[in-house]
Amino acid sequence: MIKITLKDGSIKEVEKGISILELAKSISEGLARVATCGRVNGKVEDLRHTLNEDCQVEILTFENDLDGKKAYWHTTSHIMAQAVKRLFPDTKFAIGPSIDDGFYYDFDVVRNFTEEDKEKIEAEMKKIIKEDLPIERFSLPKKEALELMKDEPYKQELINDLAEGEEISFYKQGDFTDLCAGPHLMSTGKVKSIKILSNSGAYWRGDEHNKMLQRLYGISFPKASMLEEHLKFLEEAKQRDHRKIGKELNLFMTHKLVGSGLPMYLPNGATVRRLLERYIQDKEIKLGYKHVYTPSLANTELYKISGHWDHYKDDMFPIMKMDTEEMVLRPMNCPHHMLIYKNSLHSYKDLPIRIGELAHDFRYEASGSVCGLERVREMCQNDAHLFVRPDQIKEEVGKVLKLIEEVYQKDFGFPASAFQYRLSLRDKNNKEKYIDNDEMWETAESQLREILKELNIDFYEAEGEAAFYGPKIDIQIKTALDHDITIPTCQLDFALPERFELSYIGEDGKEHRPVVIHRAILGSSDRFMAFLIEETKGAFPVWLSPVQVKILPITDNHLEYAKKVEQKLLDIGVRAEVDDRSEKTGYKIREAQLSKVPYMLIVGDKEIENNAVSVRDRKDGDIGQMPVDDFVNRIEKEIKI
Repeated sequence: MIKITLKDGSIKEVEKGISILELAKSISEGLARVATCGRVNGKVEDLRHTLNEDCQVEILTFENDLDGKKAYWHTTSHIMAQAVKRLFPDTKFAIGPSIDDGFYYDFDVVRNFTEEDKEKIEAEMKKIIKEDLPIERFSLPKKEALELMKDEPYKQELINDLAEGEEISFYKQGDFTDLCAGPHLMSTGKVKSIKILSNSGAYWRGDEHNKMLQRLYGISFPKASMLEEHLKFLEEAKQRDHRKIGKELNLFMTHKLVGSGLPMYLPNGATVRRLLERYIQDKEIKLGYKHVYTPSLANTELYKISGHWDHYKDDMFPIMKMDTEEMVLRPMNCPHHMLIYKNSLHSYKDLPIRIGELAHDFRYEASGSVCGLERVREMCQNDAHLFVRPDQIKEEVGKVLKLIEEVYQKDFGFPASAFQYRLSLRDKNNKEKYIDNDEMWETAESQLREILKELNIDFYEAEGEAAFYGPKIDIQIKTALDHDITIPTCQLDFALPERFELSYIGEDGKEHRPVVIHRAILGSSDRFMAFLIEETKGAFPVWLSPVQVKILPITDNHLEYAKKVEQKLLDIGVRAEVDDRSEKTGYKIREAQLSKVPYMLIVGDKEIENNAVSVRDRKDGDIGQMPVDDFVNRIEKEIKI
């Protein structure tokens, strides 16, 4: 007998050699029916996996765990591959993994899949599900595995990459066998509702020098209602896509002659970005930040001193040789700020010193990963570095967290429920990714943990999410599309002050080492704009809208009055425009509405007679006529934050 510790802490004695599925049945027949895989001592295992010693086991389902979903989706990817094999027997098969929101499979096909092909594949998948084929797992030695996959060159390449002695496992369902580590469900009939979502080209192994394959993306669920809900969600995501909205509202553009990952801001987008950057700098100035400008190029020696060269060079652009110097586009501006601090002598009375910058940084992103404003090769970081005494750490971190709360919840109105605080720690099992100093890591991690507890902030911990030089507090935001993203962050750093030999003169007259707090509030201007566009669907807050008021004269006879109203608004800093086109008023209203303009002012004979405007709100529609001065007072109050 062996002892199994379940997720709730209870211990169950079972016979040695029991499978995870049999364990699930011994707990509940209902649990066994919905189980998709298990987690044994933290490792995800197939339902067929046998338990031979005392261990901790979680039974995973589609509903209770992402890994549970992934086992379900992985099985569906094999069903899709089997359907393709039946319909297109000459196809060669690459890989078919589950991903965080479904699955895909890459195929080497004679021609690209058409919409008609996808319908046929989906229909064949439903047949395979109805057949309820048992899914069997088996392993082979390398020579026999290569023989089994003799007609599959991509599978043979994968097998040849495996180390000698490594288990080579396969899964068989009816007439289809695939090289795979699993986990999988017990039969094809366990899958219920399916949908092929899209197809695209994909290079084998993501290498543009390899052959372009056809990738089919899909999704599946245990219930038809869940699939229907997911398809609605995807449609909502399409409507919120910042690239689509950015094009519709003339916010930004890209061009192949400029290069991928290098967006250009059009006047509307440039207005929003300028306002965001002024807004955050003004807030920082009130809090005692001093802003600087530093160059986007630096000598590689700077990054060797900082440690970025050892830990980050693969994400940097190639070296440019200039005379006797080797220069590189900077990936971040922390080292520059270290040198600015070091440029002067500092007393303990001078600290904290808060250095801020809207800094242009560069990341060597692969062309396949760049995405609109969200993932770019050049970004403008809302960056700052706070140089503090050890006794000031708690207070300054608290001020940073308070600023984040003020920006996101008070000024932008995001609910507190959308935020989670994550303490991001070093991965102790993979220390080579980080600066090598155990004592420093333990001190920094414990200090951030204590600060969060003392401030009564609920948080969770995540190993492997720290920066290479220190732990951090990441604020995870739940977006309108139910994604968790990190934008604001606060990081504690004992390493860079040591590497740059920074100091201040203490009260005792001796040199002491400061501590650096790295912090970003808006993250990068680009990524924050992408986030804001998708959260608001382009209907920015009034203070941030590129055009705040459109004035719509009914005829040319009302144009002069419309211009006077426009000037009155411009004089108080409102971004107002007159639509003087010879179009019907209804058409102008629709155009302004589609452009997400907060207010439309219609002016005609009655408005001129009463020195008034008829006001339409983009959200509430017609809100009636009011005196011009009343509207001016209304919007003036609204645009103050």
